[in-house]
Amino acid sequence: MTAITIEQDAIAEGLQAYIGFFETLAPASLARLGDLVAADVHFRDPFNDVRGLAAMRRVFEASFEDCSEMRFIIDSVVRQEATAFLTWRFFFKPTRLNPAQPWEVVGVSELHFTPAGKVAAHLDHWDSGSQFYARLPLIGAVVRWLRRRLAVQI
Repeated sequence: MTAITIEQDAIAEGLQAYIGFFETLAPASLARLGDLVAADVHFRDPFNDVRGLAAMRRVFEASFEDCSEMRFIIDSVVRQEATAFLTWRFFFKPTRLNPAQPWEVVGVSELHFTPAGKVAAHLDHWDSGSQFYARLPLIGAVVRWLRRRLAVQI
């Protein structure tokens, strides 16, 4: 049996708290973000690359302005030491683009933790071409055509 250090316990607790934060994400819960992430946190997704708690919070605030009925489902978690990967599904309705139609985005979050269990980096990986741009009215046709053109013909 391997002994677990205090740092690993803090990371496990931080990971669980962060997962809970995303599974219950709401405008009111953004006040808790500072308890979960480092002051100089690095957040990156296909549209944003920001550093610092205030900038990360602004990204989430903008998401609430641009989307309704937001909901994350965490499907799996893999952790090794101070790094974890979450696979997830994000459900929402865009407020500006066909708001009647719900969207689903599938992706992976790469998380790096401080020894105290706070998130030092949250790096999202997902295909914005097929899951976002291809759904847009004008650019979508171009993206779909380009994907077909570049695909291997079997």
